[in-house]
Amino acid sequence: MQDLSGGHPGGRPRTPGTVGELGEFGLIRELTSRLTTTPAVRIGPGDDAAVVAAPDRRVVASTDVLLEGRHFRRDWSTAYDVGRKAAAQNMADIAAMGGVPTALLLGLVTPAELPANWPTELMDGIRDEAQVASAAVVGGDVVRGDVITVSITALGDMRNQDPVTRSGARPGDTVAVTGWLGWSAAGHAVLSRGFRSPRAFVEAHRRPEPPYHAGPAAAALGATAMTDVSDGLIADLGHIAEASKVRIDLSSCRLDVPAQMSDIGQAVGVDPLHWVLTGGEDHAIVATFPADTKLPARWRKIGEVLAPSALPYVTVDGAHWDKAGGWDHFGDDPDA
Repeated sequence: MQDLSGGHPGGRPRTPGTVGELGEFGLIRELTSRLTTTPAVRIGPGDDAAVVAAPDRRVVASTDVLLEGRHFRRDWSTAYDVGRKAAAQNMADIAAMGGVPTALLLGLVTPAELPANWPTELMDGIRDEAQVASAAVVGGDVVRGDVITVSITALGDMRNQDPVTRSGARPGDTVAVTGWLGWSAAGHAVLSRGFRSPRAFVEAHRRPEPPYHAGPAAAALGATAMTDVSDGLIADLGHIAEASKVRIDLSSCRLDVPAQMSDIGQAVGVDPLHWVLTGGEDHAIVATFPADTKLPARWRKIGEVLAPSALPYVTVDGAHWDKAGGWDHFGDDPDA
């Protein structure tokens, strides 16, 4: 498998044949042979279950499912890309609670006729993304099915921090974000029109880069509420506003719209601010902090928490954002 730069992840050769020719146990051997470990893994793949250390005595857990044709397309993304993305979106959820990712479990549904190198390259991507966060893949399951389905369960440790939930925002708090906003949506727009550049935005869609360190750091700074931006900034802040029973107002002038994103928007007839506000899958971390919190430079203040009102939970420059957007798994199917 070729990654985006043309190199082969880990220098491993392609696995010949199909999944059906390998068989269940042959495929499992191929997948587990590619894995690395960490000190937190006490028992890894090969037994009935894995054992992972939890020094904090609390385990943070999250799971997501990616379905071919809805969440990814093989003509847009390599198996390695899909693996990186699947791992990233789950570990971002752990970080958004203020936790540190420790372990991943993979559930894979695959057609028998799928080339065997596809799941092995998927595992390479999951493994490599896990290593970014100092986590490890510790087990999983494979089963035959008609549509490729990738399910990741992520585990994490709180490291003696209290979890940061969605329900702690209070009027007067500052809203701040770290990470990219709108890049994945802009990349999706580029791919939807048959192009592969600007490359940075296409890669952002294929392989998001969550700021894993920022979640625990925000918890240590006293964040009152936090989430990752998976469904869109307005949608995800809406979850915080609803859980906290507050209104959140965003300042459009504080939102970063890169010049190249503006160029893409002009080319496809989309206001780039729409991508920043409603585009998901960047997995930036957005949090609320007491107003007097001194935030590191990587955090950008983008709004404030207000007392509840008759206006929608999240407003932009004091007004309702009336353009559709945000991800809904049971809404109309977009292109994957």
